[in-house]
Amino acid sequence: MSIGFVGTGPMGAPMAQNLLAAGFDVALWNRTAVRAEDVARGEQRATVAATPADAARPVVVVMLPDLPQVRDIVERPDGLREGWRAAGVTDPVLVVMSTVSPVAVAEWARELAAEGIRLVDAPVSGGVEGAVAGSLSIMVGGADADLALVRSVLDAMGATVRHVGPVGAGSLTKTCNQIVVGGTLNALAEAVAIARAGGLDLATVLEVLGAGLAGSQLLTDKTRRYLTGDYAHGGACRTQLKDLEFGIAAGHALGVDTTLTEVARDRYQRMVDRGDAELDHSAVIRVVV
Repeated sequence: MSIGFVGTGPMGAPMAQNLLAAGFDVALWNRTAVRAEDVARGEQRATVAATPADAARPVVVVMLPDLPQVRDIVERPDGLREGWRAAGVTDPVLVVMSTVSPVAVAEWARELAAEGIRLVDAPVSGGVEGAVAGSLSIMVGGADADLALVRSVLDAMGATVRHVGPVGAGSLTKTCNQIVVGGTLNALAEAVAIARAGGLDLATVLEVLGAGLAGSQLLTDKTRRYLTGDYAHGGACRTQLKDLEFGIAAGHALGVDTTLTEVARDRYQRMVDRGDAELDHSAVIRVVV
């Protein structure tokens, strides 16, 4: 299968590399072309597209920051819509793996369906490490037939691929994931701050927490950051803020109390306001102490 892949950033690049390793022919496009070129270097199955239209294939995977950027690469004059038209592709499948608003992506999917463009929302969890290892957890929303068409593509990037409902359900599941992540990181920040203020040996405290009921993958992944104070790179605070906003909006629409999520959201807003938007989301401890 020949597929298009748009967005070769920190997550997208290793995801595209895993598709190449699985034997797919991949047409790559990225706004900063050198990043797509880095993925394609030495890969006979990879081509670098000059425009999004040139990456238009019957299946196109998109890994961009948010839905406005995804819409742009479809709708711009040299975008995917024009590429599909020029290539005579009448029923393409657009696989949106970005974390986006569940409501907005479902509404857009209905608009695209009127043009014969099928959308599958398939956001991921697992971070850059999971993208590199091909062990992402992928939450899929879409029609059964559309998932069947792209199942082998998703399997090449993730260890856990689950169909959770119609279009939008994947993004709603990811929103639930991000509510837990944001809340847990805020709880960890308070616990670390209290341990330090109380004069405890932080390494010992984190080891004990990790061995008990408080243990989690987040604690395992972030322990080094708490011990070293190195919060560079990683999952950005600005992204966590966006995801929590989606969670609050979903909760309000569904009549669910989101008090804890709003507290977490407000702290990440403070991180962004103070200029720490690009730090790893565990850096929220900086507004706790």
